[in-house]
Amino acid sequence: MKKNVCLIAGLVLLFFISSNIVALAADSKIGFINMQQVMQTSVAGKKATEEFKKLVDKKKDAIAAMESELKKMKDELDKQRTILKESAFREKDNAFQKKYRDYQLLVKDTEKELKDRDQEVSNLLIPEILKAARAVGEREKYTVILDIASMPVPYFAPSNDISKKVIDEFNKAHAAKK
Repeated sequence: MKKNVCLIAGLVLLFFISSNIVALAADSKIGFINMQQVMQTSVAGKKATEEFKKLVDKKKDAIAAMESELKKMKDELDKQRTILKESAFREKDNAFQKKYRDYQLLVKDTEKELKDRDQEVSNLLIPEILKAARAVGEREKYTVILDIASMPVPYFAPSNDISKKVIDEFNKAHAAKK
C-alpha cells in the first residue's frame, strides 16, 4: 500500500514538473546569432579586417623577399659547388644555413604576431558585440540568444536568426563611440 501511495505521489509530482517545463518552454523566445558573421560584416569588423589584411600583406612581402634571396643564394651555391674549394664552399653554405634559420624565425615570429593581433582584435570586438546582442535580447524580450558559430546547432529557424539586428545595434553603438 505504501508503495502505491509513493508511486502515485511520484507520478503526480512528475506531472506537475513536466507541465511547468512545457509552460516555460512555451513562454521562451530563443534567438540565434552568428558571431563570425557579425564580426565580418559589421563596420568595425570590416575595418579591423582591412587593417589585418594590410599587415598580412606587408609580412608576406617581407617573407617573399627573404625567400627570393634564399633561392638566389641556393642557386649560386649549387652552381659554384664544383668550382669552389671545400673551405670556401663550407663558408658559403654556413652563410646560407644562417640565412635559412633567420627565415624560419621570421616566419615563426610573423605567425605569432598575426595570431596575437587576431586575438587582440577579437578581444576588443567580442565584448561590444555581446553588449549589442544583450541590448537586442532585452529590447525584444528573448529568453536566450545562442551563438551558432561556436556550437553545433543541428537546426534553427532562420526567422530566429537575429544576427542582422545585432550587427545594426553594434554599428550604432560603435558609431556613437567615435
